[in-house]
Amino acid sequence: MTCRVCGAELAEGTLFCGKCGSSVTASRVRPPEVADPRPSDTSIVDRLPKPAIAGRFPGADELDEDGLPATQAMTVIPIETAPPSAPRRVYTLSFSTGESVEVLGSGLVGRRPITQPGEHVDQLVTVSDPARSVSKTHLEFGLEGDDLWICDRYSGNGTVARPLGDVARQCEAGRRYRVTRGTRVEIGDQWFDVS
Repeated sequence: MTCRVCGAELAEGTLFCGKCGSSVTASRVRPPEVADPRPSDTSIVDRLPKPAIAGRFPGADELDEDGLPATQAMTVIPIETAPPSAPRRVYTLSFSTGESVEVLGSGLVGRRPITQPGEHVDQLVTVSDPARSVSKTHLEFGLEGDDLWICDRYSGNGTVARPLGDVARQCEAGRRYRVTRGTRVEIGDQWFDVS
């Protein structure tokens, strides 16, 4: 069996390509069935050579586009609690805003993430981005066995995965990519580290 992306030889039963990290079992995630009904207002930015960490955060009197205080860096909404099961590897997403989120299953990341009709996720992770470089629903993440994967959800600025000590990869929208601990994932002007 060979990888459909890079052509590397794969052992039978392999979930992800060891060379490029693409998913073998789910080659593509289908595009959204229904367009996001909210108006598109993502600010397209030029990709920075190195991720910028610090920026000015708005004061308590500043409001975001929905009239909410912009000082709130991130909101995590657990949709439902999963029943206890066999112990799994725990992944943490540490965001450039200083917040951290423990991966509980599948989820969406963005400024105002929403699911598609009939879609179910375990977490919605809201990232504050006053510059609007992060799309409303920017990317999807999930667990397949003990592996963490990400998938760009057709965002305005795309998603870049920078594995520790390896070459950065622009993630193709709609395709799942395995990410390992130490990977930095860039979403617009924001980013998160996988640990």
